[in-house]
Amino acid sequence: MKGFLALEDGTVFAGESVGAEGFAFGEAVFTTAMTGYQEIVTDPSFAEQIVTFTAPMVGNYGVEQARSESAAPHARAVVMREARGPAWTDWLVEHGLVGLSGADTRTLTLHLRDRGAMRAIAVAGDASVEEALRVVAEQPPMAGRPLVAEVSTDAPYVASDSGRARIAVVDYGCKRSILQRLAAAGAAVTVFPHAATLRELHTFDGILLSNGPGDPEPLHDEVETIRALLGRVPMLGICLGHQLLALATGHETYKLPFGHRGANHPVLDKRSDRVLVTSQNHGFAVKASAAKEVTHVSLYDGTVEGLDFPWLRARSVQFHPEAGPGPHDAWPLLEEWVGGVAYAKAA
Repeated sequence: MKGFLALEDGTVFAGESVGAEGFAFGEAVFTTAMTGYQEIVTDPSFAEQIVTFTAPMVGNYGVEQARSESAAPHARAVVMREARGPAWTDWLVEHGLVGLSGADTRTLTLHLRDRGAMRAIAVAGDASVEEALRVVAEQPPMAGRPLVAEVSTDAPYVASDSGRARIAVVDYGCKRSILQRLAAAGAAVTVFPHAATLRELHTFDGILLSNGPGDPEPLHDEVETIRALLGRVPMLGICLGHQLLALATGHETYKLPFGHRGANHPVLDKRSDRVLVTSQNHGFAVKASAAKEVTHVSLYDGTVEGLDFPWLRARSVQFHPEAGPGPHDAWPLLEEWVGGVAYAKAA
């Protein structure tokens, strides 16, 4: 079955449908990760996005339930140069995910780098390009969209019930690998919805503000809760959690032209002068600042990748230290944070 991807600027990329029949709207983005296709499409941070893989072959090592970062895919569609199956393509069909193979992903990626991420529609089946573009123009842009309510848990639950420190995770779109790394570090983990209150959270030994999709600026209630917790409980923010902590401490955020998505992003730790190769997935960033609290910067574009507020007992990173998927350079961060929380608890 034929298909195509139509961008809001009128550019069309032809492909062959290898997933579910139908169409999907979303923001067209690309990821440079060479592995981890299943983890990527099940990462809640990819909600409302059509993901282009720059890897030339996707699906070549199959699928496995344990690799999923959530219960179901959150990406709206996937675009590939060559999809291999049948396990991967059958999985796309089973989960209702539109998938296009045979697309010129190199040209598409360069186009998005030049023009920026944009609204798009992925079509599997017969459809008019003109009608598709008309409907795309009616879709809301990503900027200004609060999406955490769509991906957060509905009620608190216990992810691991024993450990040296009691950690509350505020779920803005949390990945399973974050919970697994916390448990491996010796944390007892309870996960709360995005709208968790000061009363629910303040009795824990530490609070992790998770990753998630969408624009951080409309999340006023979440920011106010974080602001109320500053100085009371040790906090660690990851990705969207990093951006929300930045807003709670007076920083500003903005939308990146095409975002950071991949497993090969170099980040400089300014304190140790060490470079970490990191996994990233975000379309918004914290505005650059010369303030002393900036601990990490991107070596691609100089954007803020880490903040530390020791006087407020809070810190954050823009990258994903759980590395699901990705290199393990930043793995120690979660272990060190849990260890620090446990030490403060025992002191």
